[in-house]
Amino acid sequence: MAEVVLSGVGKIYPDGFQAVTDLNLHIADGEFLVLVGPSGCGKTTALRMVAGLEEISTGEIRIGDRVVNRVPARDRDVAMVFQSYALYPHLSVRDNIGFGLSLRKVPKDEIRRKVEQAADLLGLRDHLDRKPRHLSGGQRQRVAMGRAIVRQPQAFLMDEPLSNLDAKLRVQMRAEIARIQRDLGVTTIYVTHDQTEAMTLGDRVAVMKRGVLQQIAPPQELYDRPANLFVAGFIGSPAMNLLKGTLAEEDGRLLLRFRGGQTLTLPQEVLQHRPALRSYVNRPVIAGIRPEDMEDAALSGGPEHARLTAVADLVEAMGSDVLVHFSVDAEQVVTEDTRELARDVGADVPEGPGAAGTTMVARFSPRTRIKVGDQVAAQVDTGRVHFFDPDTGASIWDSTQPSPRKETA
Repeated sequence: MAEVVLSGVGKIYPDGFQAVTDLNLHIADGEFLVLVGPSGCGKTTALRMVAGLEEISTGEIRIGDRVVNRVPARDRDVAMVFQSYALYPHLSVRDNIGFGLSLRKVPKDEIRRKVEQAADLLGLRDHLDRKPRHLSGGQRQRVAMGRAIVRQPQAFLMDEPLSNLDAKLRVQMRAEIARIQRDLGVTTIYVTHDQTEAMTLGDRVAVMKRGVLQQIAPPQELYDRPANLFVAGFIGSPAMNLLKGTLAEEDGRLLLRFRGGQTLTLPQEVLQHRPALRSYVNRPVIAGIRPEDMEDAALSGGPEHARLTAVADLVEAMGSDVLVHFSVDAEQVVTEDTRELARDVGADVPEGPGAAGTTMVARFSPRTRIKVGDQVAAQVDTGRVHFFDPDTGASIWDSTQPSPRKETA
């Protein structure tokens, strides 16, 4: 096992396309790091550069104490698990797992021992003499992982390994991968476009957009303190609600006012945690409200100055909760980031502020009795509202926080 360090790594293809720009990552020995982002964000290119399957254009990659920029893939002592399993159909599970060891002329007794140890770890002992065509998708993925495990590499590199599995198997295999990585303690870099996988698997998660690292942090920190609009909109399901408002101060209280006249009163602690908000008084801000930070006021009660009222447009009963969709008369947030996020999830791409307002989603208790067409009173946890600069897209926390490049609205 070893740490993996990327310093200023970039990838420019011959046609001039820049797939990765100035990527800096330090993956500690034994850490599980997840690279996540929409399709085409550069995460797989970054992984392939670590593996040696893509040449780097700029920067340096170090695995353990070796700079591997010019080291061939076969000599980097890493093992890659692919989306497609890449098993040999004519070989048994035993021979597939031990194939790499056979190529290295490892003694047969040692191959047998390592293969059986891996099979026990992966629950494949009863399948060692079967061919891949007789296995389920989850079992094939375990075989692919077993082939990586027996090599005892310095790092595992996993490229969307669960994307070919159905939803139930993905959940099971997520738990298996987490357990195996924890038991082995091997440094792991895992690529996915699924933010649920990222949040449940990673010790830390690195969010990428168009080849640029947006934020790297433990999963809960990404959720609680997203660095910018893109991270805020990408992490969380359903996505964070984003709407434009204006901050005002009245009788010592901080207010968030929306175009249609609705107002949320913010607690004093908001300014204590986000002192930079003081400079936004009487200026527009982008407010972010997570669906789970709203409750049905008919059930929860709470002050009226912390509510948004509207009519329910759609109600989705999910069993453990109810998703209530409604429209608030507030200016819609339209930036490069919100357009890209909408395209990634297949939603309507916002084109402008418009008069229709902003569609929001609230996650209510299953005890709610709201139906389509009913009046909704959404009780907002105003202490958990997120704020973003409308020009830069940066999260507003304190005055020392650097602002990213300006987004094109």
